[in-house]
Amino acid sequence: MSLQEKLDAFKEVFKKQAPAGALEAFARSSKELADSGQVEQSIKVGEKVPHFALQDSEGKEVVLDELLAKGPVILTFYRGVWCPYCNIELRALEEVADEIRARGATLVAISMQGPAESRKSQRDNKLSFPILTDQGGELAAKFGIRWTLQPYVIEFHRMFKVELPIIHRDGEWNLPMPA
Repeated sequence: MSLQEKLDAFKEVFKKQAPAGALEAFARSSKELADSGQVEQSIKVGEKVPHFALQDSEGKEVVLDELLAKGPVILTFYRGVWCPYCNIELRALEEVADEIRARGATLVAISMQGPAESRKSQRDNKLSFPILTDQGGELAAKFGIRWTLQPYVIEFHRMFKVELPIIHRDGEWNLPMPA
């Protein structure tokens, strides 16, 4: 099954189980984000990305320049262990991780969640690649993809017991756009 088919299948299940108004709220939020112009201001494929040094889930510093010295780097911004869509994507990336490495590239996920949550993500999704911590979404902001959730979306996150200010340890309701 392709990644899109897996995402579509999950969405069908979610539609049946989601609280009233959740799908509409998330769709409205996505449209508002798209209409804001932020997507157009974000870094695009082929553009130079900002330098970074982030910690992996074990506290080891990972430096972009050191990764690039080995070859191309594939980055994915990951919302967190709580996000089923994101976990489906991580598992899809794991399915092709050996092929990515065979081509000389390095695969790295980046999340605003802390190291403990990243270790859980790696364990639960059986990942062979690291998840780096982007504290406060500073790197996501440099990429132009960090955004603040709307109040009506925050309420649904709270219903799902996803308290981003606590998970991210920064007091904010921010996330990276999927990228």
